[in-house]
Amino acid sequence: MGIILAAILGLYLLVSLGVVIGAMVYARREGRSAKRWGWSAALVMYLIPFWDWIPTVAMHRYYCATEAGFWVYKTPEQWKKENPGVMQTLVANKGYPSSHEGDMADYTTTNFLNSRFNLVVKHRGPLLLHRWLREDTLIDTKTNEILARYVDFSTSQERRQAGWTGWKFWLDSRNCVRGLDKAIESGKFIDQFRGAEK
Repeated sequence: MGIILAAILGLYLLVSLGVVIGAMVYARREGRSAKRWGWSAALVMYLIPFWDWIPTVAMHRYYCATEAGFWVYKTPEQWKKENPGVMQTLVANKGYPSSHEGDMADYTTTNFLNSRFNLVVKHRGPLLLHRWLREDTLIDTKTNEILARYVDFSTSQERRQAGWTGWKFWLDSRNCVRGLDKAIESGKFIDQFRGAEK
């Protein structure tokens, strides 16, 4: 796939060069500014495939800066204090049972960790400018209280299920900056509530 994409991009570059040179020749023949026509043609040829690059990167960075992260609303110690002796009785469900609603791209999966906790994973997209949202919440099923929440954004995931991120590979950003670190932190936190293995 990489060779095919490289060949297509190389061909597009040659066509673009031909368009720019053609625009400059036309401008000289008509007595106009060859430099202005050449740069204008180059800009048009650049914008045909890359028109959404800068807005996508800017929007991804904005949402990562303002809405992404990992938040703990109640620590294991606080929960144990409010529920004395319960943590020791929790047993992790075998086989990771879950329920799934939605399709392959836009879905909610509820993972039943044990008799007391669920991990709800929401995946939304595509949102404006190739954005995708992932949100994980750890919920105490007895009180419906959220103990922790992890949010991350990615771009250009529409073909990830097939192992390919689409032909606009320059838009592919799988996580926010430090998003993987936050995901690991979230996973370690959730493991504390999973319960003992049978």
